[in-house]
Amino acid sequence: MPGALPLGDPAPRDGALPASVADGAEHRHFGVYLHVPFCRVRCGYCDFNTYTADELRGAKRSDYASQAVAEVALAAGVLERAEVPARRASTVFFGGGTPTLLPAADLTRMLSAVVDTWGLEPGAEVTTEANPDSVDARYLADLAAAGFTRVSFGMQSAVPHVLATLDRTHDPERIPLVVQWARDAGLDVSLDLIYGTPGESLDDWRVSLEQALAQRPDHLSAYALIVEEGTKLASRIRRGELEMPDDDLQADMYELADELLGAAGFYWYEVSNWAQEDSHASRHNLAYWQGHDWWGVGPGAHSHVGGVRWWNVKHPAAYADRIVAGESPAAGRESLDERTRYVESVLLRSRIREGLPIAGLDPTARTAVAGLIADGLVNGAAALAGRIELTLRGRLLADAVVRRLTESVD
Repeated sequence: MPGALPLGDPAPRDGALPASVADGAEHRHFGVYLHVPFCRVRCGYCDFNTYTADELRGAKRSDYASQAVAEVALAAGVLERAEVPARRASTVFFGGGTPTLLPAADLTRMLSAVVDTWGLEPGAEVTTEANPDSVDARYLADLAAAGFTRVSFGMQSAVPHVLATLDRTHDPERIPLVVQWARDAGLDVSLDLIYGTPGESLDDWRVSLEQALAQRPDHLSAYALIVEEGTKLASRIRRGELEMPDDDLQADMYELADELLGAAGFYWYEVSNWAQEDSHASRHNLAYWQGHDWWGVGPGAHSHVGGVRWWNVKHPAAYADRIVAGESPAAGRESLDERTRYVESVLLRSRIREGLPIAGLDPTARTAVAGLIADGLVNGAAALAGRIELTLRGRLLADAVVRRLTESVD
């Protein structure tokens, strides 16, 4: 089941934000995330805020688009009352869950609400996640006609026994079909992969990478499997049915991914993400790592505007109750102090190839840079140019780099 919401301060029922969120807003991008919390089945490794049909307890998928549209209207009022300068959305991202379990008309309606409320910047990126078995050619064409520009398919693996361990339901042979349908519709294509599944060998992982690259995607994500408490996978490991993912094998898998993707013309722009060229990097996700603003719509969605972060109630029924009552669905929030902003900036910006300016580090952290270079974790040439850029070894040990750059923070 999904994990607990973070602790924080109570959020006002009207969602009102402090006046400080308007400071410098004109220099920050604005994105919109729309969470669609529905799945046909729950994958064994997943602890995202998603619900199968028998977990909805009175909430209905057919009502969801209207509720999301209502939150978009509420968001516009909250931002206006906080005197945040009007900004067009630079990115829109439908995530889940499986957004494409909803009819294409519902996703179109939700996107139209964003466009009618804020507008889109020229060339805005509009993405939806999709399971390979949840779309067909007509569905993808309808999304493209509505203004979607990009689709991210949850491929995860090309090896049947790995997909079975992950409780994924699609046939690997469907991947070329959905990619071609997306191409025919004019959509950019991203493929998501997971490595380190119990029982997955390095050769299995090579097969998945080669099959993914054979589709010539514009973008590819590769995430190490994390065993989350409370999931079916964690229970199976605890009972001894499966072994924990091996850290050394996962490191070998990451290195293989970087090797094969680099040889195929992809470049890494974030620790777990590669793109064919700059124009295909996920601008929505980059906005998270760069500390820009976004409004998260839907149950359990998180938002961030001007140093204030908040999160919505988790269950679709509780979310619907708030929306129907005309209240903010926010369950709690926090205002980030200077220390937290600094640590998060280091944590997030160090993960991207663009890096973070060394001049922005505190004095003790700046003295740690030479040691990070000596240990092969930070690119020396980039450091001489004034920024932190992780080496391949540094990407494998990114958490250690962050600790060394923040350990002096009080």
